[in-house]
Formats: sequence, C-alpha cells, structure tokens
Amino acid sequence: MVRKARRYRIGWRHPYIVLLDDLEEVPLSFLYPKRVRFKCKRCASCCGDTEHRIRRILLLDIEAERVSEETSIGLDAFAEEIEGSEPYVYLMKKTEDGGCVFLRDKSCSIYKIRPLTCRFYPFQLQEIGSNRYLFSYTDECPGIGSGLCLKRSFFEGMFRDFTQSMRDCLRTRSNRS
Repeated sequence: MVRKARRYRIGWRHPYIVLLDDLEEVPLSFLYPKRVRFKCKRCASCCGDTEHRIRRILLLDIEAERVSEETSIGLDAFAEEIEGSEPYVYLMKKTEDGGCVFLRDKSCSIYKIRPLTCRFYPFQLQEIGSNRYLFSYTDECPGIGSGLCLKRSFFEGMFRDFTQSMRDCLRTRSNRS
C-alpha cells in the first residue's frame, strides 16, 4: 500500500540509462511516504515467505559476489541466476520452510553485508519515470506504525545506498567488458 508521498530532489545521478562517464549529467528525485513510523521488531518475517506473500530477495551481481567471498560459500549454494529483474541478476535461495538460507534463529548471519533488498525492507524503491523514484512500504511488516516518524534524511540515506550500489554495479560491469 502506497501512502501519501512528498517530492524531494537531491543531487545524485541516474545509474541506469547513462554511461558511466555521464553519471553527473542526469539529476534524480524521489518521493517518500510522509508521516510513516517504523521500528524493526526483529521478528524476521522479512526474511522469508509468509502466509500472504512469497518473498523474493533479489541480489545485484556485486552483492552476490561479496556474500560468496565473505562467507566462502559458492554462489550456486545460496543464489540462482534470474532474468528480467535487471539490475538484479540473482535470487536468494530459501530453506524448505521458505526462509532465507542465511537466517539463523531470527538473526541474519550476513547482516553486515546483506543485500539492498534486505536493507530496504519494509520499504521498496521503484522507478516511476523521468528519473523519478518512489519509496513505498508494506503494511504487513509489524514494525510499520511503531517508533518515531521517519524523516526525509532516512529516505535520503537509503537513496544514497541505492545510487552507490548502482554505481558500483556499473563500474564492476564496465571493468569486466
């Protein structure tokens, strides 16, 4: 469910449609939900399937490689390649009960290097055209409605993480070519 959003422009650049050398030429903006409260309850419902939703934990190639390198686990053991969800190219595998393979007793064993998808939950970011993005959130997270009202700076931080991840991904792909 998308809540009322407010426009905010920052100076980051669009990582998808421009060449790496041109990243400084296309301004981006984003909308975010106003007056939303959130505090993580550490329930781990975001780390696996629920009664009403099948989780898809998507990974950028650089995220999958980082997890593999840091854990010394082969990529095939925790992720499978996917198409049609660019820039994400991997899907995190799950255990038989539908939980993330890195979930241990309601705790993430790769927390410090967890993927962007996990860092953003219960929020998601989608491109809405013309170099604009929209943050939305799911009401199914028990942390929504708890804690302090999130400020613009919270969403700025997530947006910076997003743009930096996209830049890193582009640089890595560019270096491989």
